[in-house]
Amino acid sequence: MALKLKNVGATYGLRVYTDSGSYFGDVDEAIIQDNRIVGWRVKAGSSSNLSKMIKGAKGAIIQHNLVRAIDDIVIISNIVASPSEEEPSREQQI
Repeated sequence: MALKLKNVGATYGLRVYTDSGSYFGDVDEAIIQDNRIVGWRVKAGSSSNLSKMIKGAKGAIIQHNLVRAIDDIVIISNIVASPSEEEPSREQQI
């Protein structure tokens, strides 16, 4: 079975979706460190889930380990798009 390789430059402009199917944005840039991809800068589109979650957001940086698949689109973990739970109060932490 042959491994399908993709040029990093070919990923620019790809649409990014969560694994639940929500549109998140478009790939703007790959963040490379020590010859490895460590993250992706995703540009928020006007109808993207990212721009709805954070009003006025121009984009976000997604860690590469949260990327599930890259082909004609990019699929990221739904954890990225879900609102974080409130931190427990100080009394509950003790």
